[in-house]
Amino acid sequence: MRILTCIGDATSPTTWSGTPFHLLEAARHANFLDAGWKLDPKRLKAHRMFWNAWRRLRRGEHGGFQYSSTFLSKLMKQAPPCGPNVEIVSHFPLFPPPECGSETSYYIDATLAQNFNEYGLASDGVVTKGIAESAMVLERRQYSAAKHIVCMSAWAARSVIETYGIDRHKVHIVPAGSNIDDHVIMPGKFTEYETFTPLRLGFLGKDWRRKNLRIVLQIADVLQSRGIDTEVIAAGFSPLDAPHHPRLRALGYVDKSSELQRFVSFIRACHFTCLFSSAEAFGISNRESLRLGVPVLARDVGGIYDTVPTGCGHLFSPEADAGDIADVIQSYVKHPARYRALRAHIAAQSEEFTWATAVQKLKSIWSGSNAYSYAQADLAHE
Repeated sequence: MRILTCIGDATSPTTWSGTPFHLLEAARHANFLDAGWKLDPKRLKAHRMFWNAWRRLRRGEHGGFQYSSTFLSKLMKQAPPCGPNVEIVSHFPLFPPPECGSETSYYIDATLAQNFNEYGLASDGVVTKGIAESAMVLERRQYSAAKHIVCMSAWAARSVIETYGIDRHKVHIVPAGSNIDDHVIMPGKFTEYETFTPLRLGFLGKDWRRKNLRIVLQIADVLQSRGIDTEVIAAGFSPLDAPHHPRLRALGYVDKSSELQRFVSFIRACHFTCLFSSAEAFGISNRESLRLGVPVLARDVGGIYDTVPTGCGHLFSPEADAGDIADVIQSYVKHPARYRALRAHIAAQSEEFTWATAVQKLKSIWSGSNAYSYAQADLAHE
């Protein structure tokens, strides 16, 4: 029996943007996964408060309960009994704890080292150095004992190998699918779009500061100054929290689990979606845009590279400014045939952005294939 788990309810479409849920649905259909654990870390609130108070008083440390042995063992008690006849596939590299007794593999978007460093959890004091170091020691042990380590990007895979010293033949790369139900896709819509009047740039993200909404607004300003009427449509955060800008239309929160059609309509109203994050482990919104036929413009940081295949949009270096990005967009506005060809290319690859495709790759790894191993990817780039 093969079980999917995460820090939360793996069977709920509201957990981790729906990633465990949609993976589980596709994997059940393909006879790869049998079930998911329904865990609730909120039930450990009292334990969290006590643990935080104790650590602060005894060691002067704060934060990081989710990386502690107390948290892991308490959460494990919510899971059904496991053992040698149960195999676990986990999205969290410290869970389940070693005492679980089941063979475990991991499917992750980032290592803890990347979360601590790239997202600044350690440098910003969210997690103290001692807690971070202890967590990474346990993480290395978990990886060493794991059956498979599958990463959503080469960026994460490199960290597993270089930071944790894991054999590269044991590490694989399988980009995640899009968290959108197939019944709303309507392939006939892939190449349909409105004219560039106005040009619409889409932005999706709760943390609009880290995901850099401001540069998207700067791009809109540049295009507007060049005579291209431009609108930025943004979702994922409260309009009351949005920056004031004449070209911004903030839609507020859009819940994919309850407002899926509204989400699809929002994405398909855009000519490009934009993700210029300062840090990003993967960027599932890029996969969702491409699954709906919409090209992506993104900053090449973290795991973003593996979310946008060649010819499905444009990746920009962190040094690129609003003018550089506006140049690329303007070239499509001036030559609509190029934009039509871009949309057609994305439409032809639409299945690549599904969980069904990702699950087939996972199945091949479990069957012994090295086609998606980091070692194989290294050879391909030599």
